Amino acid sequence: MHILVIDDERAVREILADACRQAGYSVDEARNCTEAASKLVRGDVDLALCDIKMPDGNGVDLMRSIKESPIETNFIMVTAFASMETAVEALRAGASDYIIKPFNVEEVLHRVQQIAALRGLREENRVLRKFAKGDAAKFRFTSAPMQAVERLAGKVAPTDSTVLITGESGTGKGVLARAIHDQSRRGEHLFLPVNCSAIPETLMESEFFGHTKGAFTGADKARKGLFLQADLGTLFLDEVGELPMLMQTKLLHAIEEKEIRAVGSEQARRVDCRIIAATNRDLSQMVKDGTFREDLFFRLSMFHIHIPPLRERQDDIRSLIRYILDRAREQHGAETCMTVTEDVERLLLTCPWPGNVRQMENVINRACILAEDNCITVDDLPPEIIRNAPRPLVHGTPIATQLCLRDQLREFESSVIFRMLDETGGDRRLAAQRLGIGLSSLYRKMEEFEAYGISRNATGIPQPIRDSNSDQGIKHETSRN
Repeated sequence: MHILVIDDERAVREILADACRQAGYSVDEARNCTEAASKLVRGDVDLALCDIKMPDGNGVDLMRSIKESPIETNFIMVTAFASMETAVEALRAGASDYIIKPFNVEEVLHRVQQIAALRGLREENRVLRKFAKGDAAKFRFTSAPMQAVERLAGKVAPTDSTVLITGESGTGKGVLARAIHDQSRRGEHLFLPVNCSAIPETLMESEFFGHTKGAFTGADKARKGLFLQADLGTLFLDEVGELPMLMQTKLLHAIEEKEIRAVGSEQARRVDCRIIAATNRDLSQMVKDGTFREDLFFRLSMFHIHIPPLRERQDDIRSLIRYILDRAREQHGAETCMTVTEDVERLLLTCPWPGNVRQMENVINRACILAEDNCITVDDLPPEIIRNAPRPLVHGTPIATQLCLRDQLREFESSVIFRMLDETGGDRRLAAQRLGIGLSSLYRKMEEFEAYGISRNATGIPQPIRDSNSDQGIKHETSRN
């Protein structure tokens, strides 16, 4: 660990520097704020032992300027002015600790060792986190639009720039926001997501900025708001387009001035959190309509990333299927990999996916639960996927000829099932027993027939009629033509 001792008193500076060198640390010295600043900006100082009162400035102000930069330097403040006010000011400004002159050298070294151990743990956690993410991040986008999104995210992540992520619901805006946070210098601090549409308008100011005890009826104790909770980390404002105009004004002030005032308090507090916002709404149109502040829109969209819907990047679907299946296997603790039939893959590839990646994940996870022998078949998919997915094409023409045999088998299967239902008077449980299949399989077959529009087979078996007064009941005509 590299230490910088900053003090205008030569004797104090030398005592601290010699003690740290003997303890095995690399040490440099600075006589004033100007000299210290020139050494701190190099970014290689892990810990500064900094006097507060110096001829050319204040050590607390020097620390604040460094804390506002990407440089990660811990500070222990040294002062001869023993007062709680001085200590509290230093700690609020970001100091890790403080010592009072005259000091005990062994006590100073003990505090230095504590900070060294803390930095070591943080670095170890960072390495472990990167290793874990590298092991878990098995999915790689293959479509050009998403590769462009990844490049943009990689460019903006190391900065403190505000980011606006737009896209339809379910495209993964929250996942991208967290990825940007994890790749930033704030990655070891809190990533705090908040759904703006889920907070009642009357409680928004208190939720975002906190409140003092007795600020309003029911405020029986002080509460720290979201901005302070995310201090040094990232505050992710999902559905930011749902914020009312008054809250937009207060949010703009907090972002621009980097300070907040709790409800019921007259004192403003500095706060340092990165803002990433997301919405599925057109904020530029909302600005034209007068429902979203133009200055807030420009502030949030300092760096804009748009995630295209899944239907516009079908090259990613096969990779997504494999990725979701692997995750499902890990979650369920299965020993073997889940697979899908060619028919299922074809349906998933041609589905329009109005709910995007979130919908696909739900569909595949549901199918994994229903699947037998670790293989997902068409029977395991929800009827709306079968019903809504267009028929796949080969060289631009429908592959009807490839489906003829399958269609004939489905027609024959439906005729057998409908006939058995007719013979059992519509008793599905008895019909399933006589057919030698499970009741749940019978239900899935009926849903599949409905999805494909099969209601009467070629031999004249009565057409099943949906009974709206019963729980998914099916009635049959009691007479034949």
